[in-house]
Amino acid sequence: MDTAEAFGKVLRRTRLEAGFTQEGLAFAAELQRNYISLMERGHHEPTLSTLISLSNALERSPMDLLSETLAAVQGAAPADPPI
Repeated sequence: MDTAEAFGKVLRRTRLEAGFTQEGLAFAAELQRNYISLMERGHHEPTLSTLISLSNALERSPMDLLSETLAAVQGAAPADPPI
């Protein structure tokens, strides 16, 4: 799985777990809804500033999103967060 596809899957799962629609997440992160859709479908990768906006809106750390993406790329289950 490539990075864009992996991030898209992580973003979609995290968005749904947080109870957001694409439109709701876009509003909270001050992004366009179609950009959220493109990222979720693996057509675009976020910039650092977009990653930070998304993580703030989702109330997750950028590192959580990145580590889950890396785990998906490597084909492993994401590790438990440090305590």
